[in-house]
Amino acid sequence: MKEFFAFVKKEFFHILRDKRTILIVLVMPIVQIILFGFAITTELRNSNIAVIDYSKDKTSERIIRDIEASEYFTVKVQQTNENIDEMFKTGEISGVIIFESKFHESLITSGRAQIQIITDGSDPNTASLVSNYLSAIVMQYQSELISMVQMPLNISINTKLLYNPQMQSSYNFVPGVMGMILMLICALMTSVAIVREKEKGTMEVLLVSPVKPIYIIFAKTVPYFTLSCINMITVLLISVFMLNVPVSGSLFWLIVVSLIFAITALGLGILISTVTEQQATAMLFSAMGLMVPVMLLSGMLFPIENMPLPLRLISNIIPATWYISAVKKLMIMGLGASSILKELGILVFMMSFIYFVSLKKFKTRLE
Repeated sequence: MKEFFAFVKKEFFHILRDKRTILIVLVMPIVQIILFGFAITTELRNSNIAVIDYSKDKTSERIIRDIEASEYFTVKVQQTNENIDEMFKTGEISGVIIFESKFHESLITSGRAQIQIITDGSDPNTASLVSNYLSAIVMQYQSELISMVQMPLNISINTKLLYNPQMQSSYNFVPGVMGMILMLICALMTSVAIVREKEKGTMEVLLVSPVKPIYIIFAKTVPYFTLSCINMITVLLISVFMLNVPVSGSLFWLIVVSLIFAITALGLGILISTVTEQQATAMLFSAMGLMVPVMLLSGMLFPIENMPLPLRLISNIIPATWYISAVKKLMIMGLGASSILKELGILVFMMSFIYFVSLKKFKTRLE
């Protein structure tokens, strides 16, 4: 038994000496439970909506106050609907509620009044939540008013979805899947390919060859970049011809932003390879450090505005967040290049920064 405990002690020392293993085993579960606990939610929070009140009577103002008092919405009051379309395109709002003129008068005299709710159908899940939550607030007030006046009243709600009137879920997940596939192929496979050379001991042979180390690194990335381009074309073809997801905007700029994102993901793979020495560690870093945030914090599955402020800030440093946003604007909303200048600029900056750090940290000499 003494020999047994001696071996157990040795294994403990071996694990504790490896800081990366400790990080994965002890810290990663904490990060995951926080992400899953706060990011995965079917509730609606902090959603920006615009209100257009043509009536401006006590009934419409009361409903607006109820909406403002709700924790689900942040209200932006508009006088007209002239700039509503632009606010949808820029992502400033996720919904609009419009009160017809003489709203209170129509409700009391005829027992009927109408409200229109417009939502952004490019994200069907959020659109349904916004519409359902707003309808619930209106229906709750209607019930209160009926009990007060003791007469039948009916507030009819006309719902309209922009960009995706059929509420096809594929409109939502196709941009996210494109981001996830490019991240998986580029970052994960590149990091493993470079670390494999270190693990087998062949990286030293490559580094002492006449070819400059930087060319060796980029040569490793070219095949995966090529595979990513093939995958991107395949996903686009399947999306258009099988899932009926249109490329409503510029195909050229969709390809440009996809290539920039793929190159950025390749840089992340190189960065991971600089801090890992084993394939298993590189795969864990890629899977947990890249794939989980892409799925949970990029807006692929869950709306970013529903997340707590710290997670919303973290989502801003995830390249896939900006890529998915750009793809939605180009594919689903049918916008032009001017609408994705922000996303494009941020991705170019991230790409430059990641490559700068990766190449600075890459060891051209093996210890």
